[in-house]
Amino acid sequence: MNFTHFNESGRAHMIEVSDKDDTKRIAIARGHIKMKKETVQKIREGLIKKGDVLSVAQVGGIMASKKTSDLIPMCHNILLTGSDIRFSIAEDEIQIESEVKTVGKTGVEMEALVAVAAAALTIYDMCKAIDKDMIIGDIYLVKKTGGKSGEYIKEEER
Repeated sequence: MNFTHFNESGRAHMIEVSDKDDTKRIAIARGHIKMKKETVQKIREGLIKKGDVLSVAQVGGIMASKKTSDLIPMCHNILLTGSDIRFSIAEDEIQIESEVKTVGKTGVEMEALVAVAAAALTIYDMCKAIDKDMIIGDIYLVKKTGGKSGEYIKEEER
């Protein structure tokens, strides 16, 4: 079996993508952060002392999507054409969705996943003074388009 991210010496390397076609690529990822109902209420009312939690988390997620190749060892540095974070607030959790876009030779799945993780971690950081029991979880790829493998949609989302 030939592994794509190992060279002839068996050492890790970043794969060569220059021969691949540029295509429009989109990836959507989701995750959530569970917390006390009181914490959610304080976020809704803007009563967290560090500031507007969701605005800061949105910027944090977008910034992280742009820096994914600095965090994940074999990721290519990708010029993103778009990155967005959306939130859905429930009684005891905040659901996070990222959508990342590019036109290029490799996909943006990792950028979308990292964006969700960073947004969740930003929420945790901003609220930890009042709720250290928060749980970040279920970060997953919902959909990706473009490239040789085409479209993927998570089975539960179809």
